[in-house]
Amino acid sequence: MLRGRTFYLDKKNGKAMGVCAGIASHFGWDPTFVRIGAVLFTLFGGFPWTLVAYGAVAWIAKPEPGTAYGSDDHLFARGSARQARDAMRDIDRRIAEVESFVAAPNASLAREIESLR
Repeated sequence: MLRGRTFYLDKKNGKAMGVCAGIASHFGWDPTFVRIGAVLFTLFGGFPWTLVAYGAVAWIAKPEPGTAYGSDDHLFARGSARQARDAMRDIDRRIAEVESFVAAPNASLAREIESLR
């Protein structure tokens, strides 16, 4: 187990209960390989115990924060028109600053370019 990280079920990327996807995200592996490994281990000798362990982990482990309902869609509440307008106003201001910096005449640079001709 990695230090400082807690194991969570990954129901968003999971197929059945999110156990294999949770293991994969915890260790940084591909979930497909974890699923294939679980199936192979179950078929080649660990039949009842693999299923018991899978069920126990699914029952004991907590779902990943923010994905309690299996989707993140409920977390993104629609904002008001005022919030959107304020966000766009800030973005417009920042773009205007960049544009004024790029498009502003630079007298010293113009003189240097003319002196090189």
